[in-house]
Amino acid sequence: MKRFLALLLGALMVLSLLSACGGKQSETDDDAAIGGETQTDDAPDGNADPYDAVRTYWPEDQLTQAWGPEQVVEHLFFHPVIAYPQWAFHDCSASQDQRYGLDDWMVTADEYKKILQSVYERGYILVAMEDVWSEVTDETGTHMVRNTLMLPEGKKPLVISFDDVNYYAYMLDEGFTSKLVVGEDGEIWAQCTDPYTNETFLTKELDATPILDEFVYEHPDFSLNGAKAIFSLTGYQGILGYRTQDDRDIAADSPDRPAFEAYRAGEIEAVKPVIARLKETGWTFGSHTWGHIRLDSKPLQTIINDTERWADEVGSLVGPTQILFYPHGGRPDGDDWHTTGERFKYLQSQGFRVFASVGTSSFSFVKPDISAVICDRLHPDGTTLRGSKRVLSWYQQFYDAKDIIDLDVRPDLGVRWDQ
Repeated sequence: MKRFLALLLGALMVLSLLSACGGKQSETDDDAAIGGETQTDDAPDGNADPYDAVRTYWPEDQLTQAWGPEQVVEHLFFHPVIAYPQWAFHDCSASQDQRYGLDDWMVTADEYKKILQSVYERGYILVAMEDVWSEVTDETGTHMVRNTLMLPEGKKPLVISFDDVNYYAYMLDEGFTSKLVVGEDGEIWAQCTDPYTNETFLTKELDATPILDEFVYEHPDFSLNGAKAIFSLTGYQGILGYRTQDDRDIAADSPDRPAFEAYRAGEIEAVKPVIARLKETGWTFGSHTWGHIRLDSKPLQTIINDTERWADEVGSLVGPTQILFYPHGGRPDGDDWHTTGERFKYLQSQGFRVFASVGTSSFSFVKPDISAVICDRLHPDGTTLRGSKRVLSWYQQFYDAKDIIDLDVRPDLGVRWDQ
């Protein structure tokens, strides 16, 4: 009960802050210095959606370059970006191991912006995963096939995905934004609390989602048919900053249950317009399992229970998906390439067809014995930005790590560029 009351009180405090600020960032000099901005009142007009200009930017007669099944579709993935790196790496109360973990697995908002600019300048164009792969049935059976993509001349296809866009509780104390919202202009903003002043405001500058949204608006040629990126979501702390998860520790007949259900229903209703606008503007969704569980080692029944809960608490909100992103990169049954074990068969039976791990290249392999494809993603983060010559070579087609990493704000852990 104490945990629930604390959660409810925290939500009410956030609502109070937003009401007091009118849903906009405060216009003090201090706030201006941290990169936030005030919303404008130029909301979309009736039937006119500003994203139509992105969806229709490339006319069919300019899609003349065939990118065939033997050509690589690159795939980069990120975790949530760090809004306040000085706080995250140095000033927050987290342990040194936690802060070094942020350095390992995250990029800062500014580093992320530089990566987007670099891949854009190097000719990449965002494509949707569902346009890359299809399931077909022919005389040999039902199986996955790589589609031929029709691209503008000189462009190279790129898929981007984001793991753990759930805004976990620890992130709220360590320099990240706190949730996605639909602003007065009808677009996606991020809610953020300055860790130094405790002032809450909305921003498009400090969170990966609105940063990419704004970049695509400014560079509509960066998107093919309006494609954006994929959210890889867990469910154990809700989604997109909303605590939509059930609490099964509160029994159905508990006197605490009605208040909890009312709170949860409010969170579910609040996230729905966010999901709708994300879908309208090219974002799609995949599973990262409900509990961020290891698929290589957990018992089958645990995986069954987790998959059912993801479908019930996350899939019911974002819709069905064919994409499963492995937590920790753990491959079902230990080796999803050479074997098709009971865990993989079960997950495929639940509708998953694209199984994504993490690796040293954008590798993909169509399984011959079951309708599924496995693929690897590359991960721009502190570990690879600081990496050896060999590691840097995996990313050299996208950017030069030396131009991206911000060594002035990151922990003094050195680099391995000459090794």
